[in-house]
Amino acid sequence: SAQTLPQAGQPWYSPAVRAGRVGTSLRVLDASWYPPQERNARQEFKERHIPGASFFDIEECRDQSSPYDFMLPSESHFADYVGRLGVSNDTHVVVYDGDELGTFYAPRAWWMFRAFGHKEVSVLNGGFKNWLKEGHPVTAEVSQPTPAVFKAKLNTALLKTFEEMMQNVGSLRFQVVDSRPEGRFRGTELDQGLESGHIPGAVNIPFRSFLTETGHEKSIEEIQQIFCENKVDLSKPLTATCRKGVTACHIALAAYLCGKRDVAVYDGSWSEWFHRAPPHYKVSELKRNKA
Repeated sequence: SAQTLPQAGQPWYSPAVRAGRVGTSLRVLDASWYPPQERNARQEFKERHIPGASFFDIEECRDQSSPYDFMLPSESHFADYVGRLGVSNDTHVVVYDGDELGTFYAPRAWWMFRAFGHKEVSVLNGGFKNWLKEGHPVTAEVSQPTPAVFKAKLNTALLKTFEEMMQNVGSLRFQVVDSRPEGRFRGTELDQGLESGHIPGAVNIPFRSFLTETGHEKSIEEIQQIFCENKVDLSKPLTATCRKGVTACHIALAAYLCGKRDVAVYDGSWSEWFHRAPPHYKVSELKRNKA
């Protein structure tokens, strides 16, 4: 059934939209975000989106007091925010984004809902790019959802803090997978002016590994193979990390598709680790080369 799928497969989803069934029981959210100098997500949403969709603004729905990007907001902030978008605890939420890769920020929104205790949430497989390519309906019409009451309860099992990550370097109680590109993981290329590198003991699986050429999610068999080749054991505890807690959520989604529903995300990721961890806890090939 659609309910067990974390991804909204076209077969049930597009007929629901065509029939105008988007409402209190089904809400569609566009969670696009782009570097401001490249694209304007909110403007693109105004021009065209899936009928009935609302814009989920990851800049607004975050902890604005944190020095790090996109950290989880408080329970009450999240509850108020999604309630205004017409999402209640009984709503099936489908998230998508317009990235040219197919999916980029949508898994972050998917994970946020799950972190706040919401189970009925899916990612549109292939994203808006493929929705357009397949000729499904789009609109510029702004829908005004009826506000709903959402009760958020943070599930701390899905979230790791800096302190927990520090402890794990010594104890290795859980596996850590880093979803950034290889050069940034190895420390051989800068990341938005930040020196790069990785947390000791982390394994690198760039998030794009899980996407096909067309921007769809790879098959479960292929995903299991990727984890297996990287010696990641899905029967054991796993935490995902990246630059700012966004593409790490692709690791959580990929594992979820394989039946593993408890992958935690290190919310601060490298941007926090870089600023707070002691030097010997930042593994970089560049430093070794200099030495």
